Amino acid sequence: MKLDAIRHAAPPPPSVFRAHLQELRCELLRMLREPMYVIPTLLFPALFYAMFGLLMGGRSGGGAAQYLLATYGVFGTLGAALFGFGVTVANDRERGLFALRRALPAPRSSWITARLAKAMLFSLVVSLELALLASMFGGVSLSPMQWAALWGINVLGAIPFGAIGLLLGVTCSANAAPAVVNILFLPMAFLSGLWLPLSMLPDVFARLAPVWPAWHHAQLALGVVGQDAGGAPWLHAGALVATGLVCAAIALQRLARVG
Repeated sequence: MKLDAIRHAAPPPPSVFRAHLQELRCELLRMLREPMYVIPTLLFPALFYAMFGLLMGGRSGGGAAQYLLATYGVFGTLGAALFGFGVTVANDRERGLFALRRALPAPRSSWITARLAKAMLFSLVVSLELALLASMFGGVSLSPMQWAALWGINVLGAIPFGAIGLLLGVTCSANAAPAVVNILFLPMAFLSGLWLPLSMLPDVFARLAPVWPAWHHAQLALGVVGQDAGGAPWLHAGALVATGLVCAAIALQRLARVG
């Protein structure tokens, strides 16, 4: 009887799924307390789309609104993932939080999955904002399958960009991380054709575009909305997967070595 009472009084075994949910909850609370990250990440892609895709692009017909719907979704995903990983990981690493986590009874991967889920959630929010603007004011009409495919491509695109951000976060100091992320983020967005078609730039930019992961992501998104996309979709998806795997492997190896 005593053994049964002790057994019934013992706490339930820890749930790995619940631990990941708690980590995500804490990560979201942390980000919501940093409006200087949340507001630009969620609003800048929609504001830029309203200015360049709707106001200025409206003069050239609905093609610009449709093109920039796809590319500004990639732009929003790129920013959410790079800054969500690169800056916060650098700060946490310099404060010694990763060394502390090794002593905590928590899944070792929970902080990665939480930040990745946060980046994917932010990407979805940006995609929905753009869809609302495009359908209501840009005259863009897509089928339900096209909308779902576009949102799915943007959300999944947060994974390889998160891996790039993770690599930056474990390599840069906390002071240098914001500048380094911006140095990569802004040129990549411009040279991948996210702000304007590469056909409007010198030919050299179009020839060099495949070196940028964001260009491959943009080609997948443009293919969904009916814009011309270069190359087979599986080639672009393969480039993103390869980039994510390489960056994640290097970042995790470095993190395990230097903390």
